[in-house]
Amino acid sequence: MSIVELSKDNFEQTVTGHDFVIIDYWSPWCAPCRSFAPVFEKVAKDFPEILFAMVNTEEEQEIATKLNIRTVPTVMILRNQIVFFKQPGALSESALREVVCKAVELDMDDVQKQIKE
Repeated sequence: MSIVELSKDNFEQTVTGHDFVIIDYWSPWCAPCRSFAPVFEKVAKDFPEILFAMVNTEEEQEIATKLNIRTVPTVMILRNQIVFFKQPGALSESALREVVCKAVELDMDDVQKQIKE
């Protein structure tokens, strides 16, 4: 699956329409964002069952403001519309893979149970 560009027009529908979403918040002027993009793309190719998406915070300031994105790049992982990982700064390929693998291993039934408690 290719990486999806998110905008205010498709953000809500895309995020609620997929159980597992990993988002890279970036900006064109940001050198670390440009360095992180190939890492994000490479990892995305290895996890075709997960929706990988990007938000250009310059063009989509409304989304960035709503989600309190203050630093780019920022990676956010959602499962079942629950944000359980949000980290500013570029991740190495190995760090991103590790986080994605841990996200895959999550028992979402257990997570839902913990939220209800």
